[in-house]
Formats: sequence, structure tokens, C-alpha cells
Amino acid sequence: MKAVILISGNGSNLQSIIDSADRIDLQISCVISNNRSAFGLKRAESAKLQTAIIDPELYNSKEAFDRELISIIHQHRVELIVLAGYMRVLTPLFVSHYFGKILNIHPSLLPKFSGLNTHQRAIDASEKVHGVSVHFVTKELDGGPLICQDSVIIENSDTEETLSMKVLKTEHVIYPKVIHWYTQRRLILIDDKTATLDGKII
Repeated sequence: MKAVILISGNGSNLQSIIDSADRIDLQISCVISNNRSAFGLKRAESAKLQTAIIDPELYNSKEAFDRELISIIHQHRVELIVLAGYMRVLTPLFVSHYFGKILNIHPSLLPKFSGLNTHQRAIDASEKVHGVSVHFVTKELDGGPLICQDSVIIENSDTEETLSMKVLKTEHVIYPKVIHWYTQRRLILIDDKTATLDGKII
């Protein structure tokens, strides 16, 4: 299945997807970034993948930016859009256009700690367990139907950095697995609150 991957930064999840692309029946048509200095672009180039950069400063609104993003994605005729550390909030225009075709990975056990700085927030809240969630993207930020979660234990000695590394290791396992479910057409988004896996509500 053809996909585009959207990134903003280091691209470690992108790398895990590149490394498992054949196994999960994924063809990465293009890696798109809103940040020209994103290290993930170098990862993509090393893998001989096509890349594109869209500079947000060239657009006078989020909708104008997302229209350009839609235009680039349209050229690749893909069936899946994978957010891998993409730090822009997608507009309703974009989400509606690709309803049911957008996956995101988030570094917390949603609905806890949506948004940014999830690891420090979990530590500050004296949580004992933290983790990662993969979900369909809907118009509500980090609020689409959950597909899969995995957890890690927060030790007393954990810092934001050490907890982040624990969660990243889990992300690199869980995301390719969920993408594979999608490429096998086992995952379907029914509406903003409901998704199915193998015909059963998740």
C-alpha cells in the first residue's frame, strides 16, 4: 500500500517504518516535512525516498498550508497518511479530505496527556505507568478512536529524557504493527468515535 509520511523532527519512528516497510507491505511514496532542518529528511534521503518540504512561513493561514499539503499528497495517489512526529495540528479541511486514512502515534496513554510535553507531565503527576497510543486522526486533537496502546513503568529515577527513550522503544514496535493492520485492510474508521479491527469495534 502506498503511503506518505509526515514528519517535523528527528524521524526515529520514520526510521522504524522504513526498516519494516517490506514486512508490513508498505510503499513509502514521499516523506513530507514542515521543517527543512528535520533530521528525518536525511533518514529519508539515505533510504532513497522522495522528500518534500513545505515552509509554513510562506502561507497566510493553516488552511492555505494544508491545501498545499493536499496538493502534494494528491500527486502520489496514496491510500494512507502516517504522522510520525508531525508537530502541526491538521485543519478540519485536511482531516475531512482524508477521513479514515490518517494514523498518528502519541507518546502517552490517551486520553491522558494529550498535546505536548507528555513525559514530564506524567512524571509531575506522579504517574506509575506511562506509554504510547496509536489512533485514527479526527478533527479533535489526539481524540480520534484508539487503535492500540502499550505501557511502560515509570521508575522513581526516571527523568523526562529516560522516560522518553523507554516510550520511543515501544513506539518503534507498536507503530509498524498497526500500520500493517491497515495495509491488510483490517482497520476501518467508522466515524469520529468508532473504529473496527477485523470487523469488531475496538
